[in-house]
Amino acid sequence: MESIVQYFQTLDPILGAFLATVFTWGLTALGASTVFFVKTLKRAVLDGLLGFTGGVMVAASFWSLLAPGIEMSPGTGFVKVIPAAVGFGLGALFIFALDKILPHVHINFKESEGIKTPWHRTTLLVLAITLHNIPEGLAVGVLFGGVAAGIPEASIAGAVILAIGIGIQNFPEGIAVSMPLRRNGMSRFKSFWYGQMSAVVEPIAAVIGATAVTFFTPLLPYALSFAAGAMIFVVVEEVIPETQQDKYTDIATLGFILGFIVMMTLDVALG
Repeated sequence: MESIVQYFQTLDPILGAFLATVFTWGLTALGASTVFFVKTLKRAVLDGLLGFTGGVMVAASFWSLLAPGIEMSPGTGFVKVIPAAVGFGLGALFIFALDKILPHVHINFKESEGIKTPWHRTTLLVLAITLHNIPEGLAVGVLFGGVAAGIPEASIAGAVILAIGIGIQNFPEGIAVSMPLRRNGMSRFKSFWYGQMSAVVEPIAAVIGATAVTFFTPLLPYALSFAAGAMIFVVVEEVIPETQQDKYTDIATLGFILGFIVMMTLDVALG
């Protein structure tokens, strides 16, 4: 871990944000590649994996984003928490707006949202997962941007740990895209291709986030909280409800707890 952090310390932070999210994208592709080796995935396993994903996202939202954002905010009392509160709310509203505008379908292929479109349901599923990945890439990017801006509370170690945590939860997310596509009759290669493409937005969002914070340093507490709000909205609006569709709710809940513990441990022990 120390050698990885040292390597990223030698890089331009914006390049570091890009490479870190290429890593998270790669783990999505690795998860999607299981479609070549596994014929079907039991619903219990899928729910457990989705629960794990939600747990990681919630833990990352607090330990890696909200807490540092509050710590680096000026002032005391209510003044100190204003950037976090405003950023968190705006992040949730941003994903809420995209959720209403961008056409997408849920993993169960039963519920479609956004504007009406003739697009194939496969495209809509990929768009749904892509929607999830925007705040994840943004979260990594703004932390690297904080390093570039010289903010003491932002560290390369924290940014790398966040990228590792998001990468860990991207693995089951890749499975959650590719396996339903395969189950609905798509070829293995196409299922893999669409699965990994769902995370291509992460490096793009990371570079945008890092660049924005670099040029507008006072935005960092707002940007960190913005990413947190966006991630929490995704978890509450889609990830958790998806795990409650079948009879494996306990498995999903335990997966959530495990994911939270893993991300909290990474951030506190290594950050």
